Amino acid sequence: MGLEFFGIDPETNEEGSPTVWADVARRRLVIQGDTVTGAELAEVSETEWVTGHKTGVPAHESVISIPERMIPFIRKACDAIERAGLQDSAPGDEEVGRASGDA
Repeated sequence: MGLEFFGIDPETNEEGSPTVWADVARRRLVIQGDTVTGAELAEVSETEWVTGHKTGVPAHESVISIPERMIPFIRKACDAIERAGLQDSAPGDEEVGRASGDA
């Protein structure tokens, strides 16, 4: 099915801007936003957020920042992904109750 568009920053200009999509088939949220740099990235990279979990941002991952005004689009995209998961899962299915992002 591909990506379903949910919203672009309403205060966007003609160049890149925060955008929210849902890949409902894969049950993934796809977000475009400003790349986090400087002190904010250092804090993310150097803090042990979960005890025993390696710090840092792996090369295959990115840290982005999006403005508060994008939250309604994120909620709608999350709802669409969750609805798809509920429709695809039958009672007793391993997917039911699984936290999003779990493998």
